Amino acid sequence: MTKEVIQDYVSRSYDGYADEILLADGFEDAFMGIVESFGSKPKALYNSEKCIDILMSRDRMKYDEALEYFTFNVEQAYVGEYTPAFFDPVYELAER
Repeated sequence: MTKEVIQDYVSRSYDGYADEILLADGFEDAFMGIVESFGSKPKALYNSEKCIDILMSRDRMKYDEALEYFTFNVEQAYVGEYTPAFFDPVYELAER
């Protein structure tokens, strides 16, 4: 997915917030959509696992390097109430 496609989607679907919703540059392929929660502003949602994969392939980082970089420089970078959100997908739940 390209940055332009994402920006177009945000503009069409979240017109009143299009100029406020922040996107994580370089992680377009990890973009999942917009997340909303009562009492919070809408924000871009990214798949953490895909972000780490992007760092590994694009920047040729090893997994541990990519995880550390992502955690401290992307996931924990707060730039206001429209800061993107990141989720860890669950593929299989363990039996209890």
